[in-house]
Amino acid sequence: MSSTTSPLRVERRGSSLNPAFPTKSTFRWLSPGERDALVLSTFIKVLLFPAYRSTDFEVHRNWLAITYSLPMSKWYFDVSLDYPPFFAYFEFLLSLPARIIDRRIVQLSNLNYDSMSVVVYQRSTVILTELVLGAALLRFVRGSVDQSTARVIAVSLFLHPGFLIVDHIHFQYNGFMFGILLWSVLMAREGRHLASGVLFAILLNFKHIYVYLAPAYFVYLLRVFCLSSTGAFLPAHFISLANSVVAVFVTSFGPFILMKNDTGHIGQIFRRLFPFTRGLNHAYWAPNFWALVTALDRVLLKCTYHVRWKGLKVELRVEGVVSTSRGLVGDTVFAVLPNIEPVHTFVLTLLCQGVFLAKLWTTPTYKSFLAALTLCGWSSFMFGWHVHEKAILLVLVPLSLVAAESSAHMRTFMIASVAGIFSLFPLLFTPSESIAKVLYSLIWGSVVFVLISKRVYEFPEGLLAAVLDRVEKAYLMGFTLLQLFVSLYPTIGSRSSPRETLVSVAPQFLGMGSGACSVPFGIFTQPELDMLGDCTPPSPPSPPSSSVETRKGGEMEFLPLMVTSVYCAVGLVWAFLRLSYLYLSHSRKPLVA
Repeated sequence: MSSTTSPLRVERRGSSLNPAFPTKSTFRWLSPGERDALVLSTFIKVLLFPAYRSTDFEVHRNWLAITYSLPMSKWYFDVSLDYPPFFAYFEFLLSLPARIIDRRIVQLSNLNYDSMSVVVYQRSTVILTELVLGAALLRFVRGSVDQSTARVIAVSLFLHPGFLIVDHIHFQYNGFMFGILLWSVLMAREGRHLASGVLFAILLNFKHIYVYLAPAYFVYLLRVFCLSSTGAFLPAHFISLANSVVAVFVTSFGPFILMKNDTGHIGQIFRRLFPFTRGLNHAYWAPNFWALVTALDRVLLKCTYHVRWKGLKVELRVEGVVSTSRGLVGDTVFAVLPNIEPVHTFVLTLLCQGVFLAKLWTTPTYKSFLAALTLCGWSSFMFGWHVHEKAILLVLVPLSLVAAESSAHMRTFMIASVAGIFSLFPLLFTPSESIAKVLYSLIWGSVVFVLISKRVYEFPEGLLAAVLDRVEKAYLMGFTLLQLFVSLYPTIGSRSSPRETLVSVAPQFLGMGSGACSVPFGIFTQPELDMLGDCTPPSPPSPPSSSVETRKGGEMEFLPLMVTSVYCAVGLVWAFLRLSYLYLSHSRKPLVA
C-alpha cells in the first residue's frame, strides 16, 4: 500500500513546491499550443508594463476615482466619463481592490498619478479581463469542425497586434469587450439565439460603439428566432427576446432613472455618449472613406491656387482653408468640396448596411450573419461620423473569423489586417515602442498569413485575377516604404521649430488681400495633440513663383500622418469592396450554416 501511494505523495508535494510556476497539470484542459500561447501572451504583456501610456491610462484611473469617490448621481456630470453604465459599474468594481492596493489611485485630486502600483494594477486588470476573450476563443475552437484552422485563428486573435497596441500599451479594455462579442456570436453559432441577443445587449451597455453592429443582430434574430422556417411570426419568442433585452437596459440605466431629485441624469448620460458637436474627422484621420475625401479636398485646394492665379473664379471657404489641416476636434470644414453633416454620414451608413441586411434576411445562416456583422461594422467605420482609428478593431476581429473561408477571404483578411494594424502605429510614437510594434506585427503577420494561406490559397486564374494579385502584393510591399518615410521624416524636417506654419496663401485663394489665414500642418508627433492654426493677420499676396507649401524646414508635421491615413484607407476601402462582393455574389448560392 505504501509503495503504491508514496510516489503519488511525492509527486503532489513536488508540484506544490513551486506554485508560482504552472505545470502541465495546471492547464490540462488546454492543448500544448494553447498553453504556450497563453504563457507567451502573458509574458509579452507583463514586459510591456513600463511601456508608453497614453492619456487614456489617466482617463481610466480617473474613472476609478470618480466611481469610487463620487455618488452615482454625479458620475456622468464629470466631463471624462463617456461610456455606458455597465462600464461605469465595471470601473467601480475595479476601484475596490485598487483602494486596498494604493488609496491614492482612487483620489480624484490625484491627477496624472503614475506610480508603479497604479501601473501594475491597471495593466494587470487588462490582462485578467482579457481572459473573457481567451475563454470565448477556446469555445470557438472546441466547437469548430476544423479545429486545426480554428486554433490558428484563435491564437491570431489572442495575440493580435491591435490588442497589444491599443489595450496593453495605449491602454483600453477592448479584449474584454470583444470577448463578450465573441461569446454572443458563438451563442448564435450554437443556435442559442436568446443568449446571443442578451449578451449583445450587455455589450452595448459596456461600450456603445458596438451599436454599429446592432442592425445585423436585429435582422438575424428577428429572422431566425422570432419567425419560423415558414415565415410565421412567433410571438412568444419575440416577447421573450424583447423582455430580456429590456431587462438588460433597465438593469443598466435603472439606478439613474430611479434617483431622487432627478436633474436630468439620462439626458446627461446620452450627451456624454453621443457628442455630435465633434467633427467629421478625428485629429488623426481614421483610414476610411472620409480620409480619402478630406485628402481630395486638400489636393483640390492646392490645384485651386494655380487655377485662381490664372484668373479663373473658384469659390472657397476661408474656414475650410484652415480647418482640414488643423485636426481640431469638432472642426472639419472643407475648402472646396461640399461639407458633410452627421445626417449625411448616418444615411450613407444606413443605405450601405441595408444592402447587406437584405442579403442576411434572405439567407439567415450563421456564416451569413457573421459576414453581415463584419460588413455592418465595416460600413460604419467607412462612412461614420467622427470615427476613431481604434475602431478598426470592430472590423479586424470579426473578419478574422471568416479569414479561412476561401483564398479570396484570406487575401481580404491580409490586406485589411496589414492596413488596419499599420493605421494604429501612430498611437505609439516613442522610439522603443516604435521598434516593438513593427517587429511584433511583422512576426505575427508572417506566422498567421502563412498558416492560413497553406489551408486555402489558390493560384490566381485568369488575367484579371493575376493582375489584381500583383497589384495587391505591390500595395502590401508599399508599407515598407511608408514605414521608412514615416521614420525618416522627423529627421528630415527637424531643422525648424514644429510651431512654424506654412506661408499664408489665403489672399490668393480669396482674391481679397484681407482675411488671410495661415495654413498649418501641426499635428506634431502625437496624433491626438491639438494643432495650431487659428487665423492670423493678413499678409500680402505672394508672387507667382512662391510655392503654396513653402517650408521653412520641417514644419509639415501633419504629412506623415496624412500619408499613413490615406494609404491605409486605400487598402481598407478595397478590402471592404472585395468582401462586399464575396458576400453579395452568393445570392443564388446561400452560405452553409
